[in-house]
Amino acid sequence: MTEPFLGTWKLVSSENFDEYMKQLGVSAAVQNLAGLTKPRITISADRNKVNNKTESSFKNTEIVLPWWRSGWESACRCRGHGFVPWSGKIPHAAERLGPRIITLDGGSMIHFQKWLGKETTIKRQIVDGKMVVEYIMNNIVSIGIYKKV
Repeated sequence: MTEPFLGTWKLVSSENFDEYMKQLGVSAAVQNLAGLTKPRITISADRNKVNNKTESSFKNTEIVLPWWRSGWESACRCRGHGFVPWSGKIPHAAERLGPRIITLDGGSMIHFQKWLGKETTIKRQIVDGKMVVEYIMNNIVSIGIYKKV
């Protein structure tokens, strides 16, 4: 079921991403820089984990998470180096500490994140050979359309 998502994808269009970033608490300066980029997302997976690597001229991130049931509630810091137990310290704005769950549901890849009383859902679907990504937070929805490269 993960096969349609696997590979490298490049952003071709987006709607309302600046409003989504505001909900995340991203500064206006960072919003402006991020809005100019066309990131590439590489998704790979095996039986035990999913790897989501995002690269752009502005910022690179990599999250490696196990496939979990929706009840997983352990806090972690995911920085591409595995899992580090949450220290309880208030993190820098770029560090979202808290549960991260990736599941497959009805042809969608759902990535849920919760940290410091906030939560967001990133829902990926394959539609007509393109990856349509919904970024959802506080009733704000941003849509990104990615083409496989």
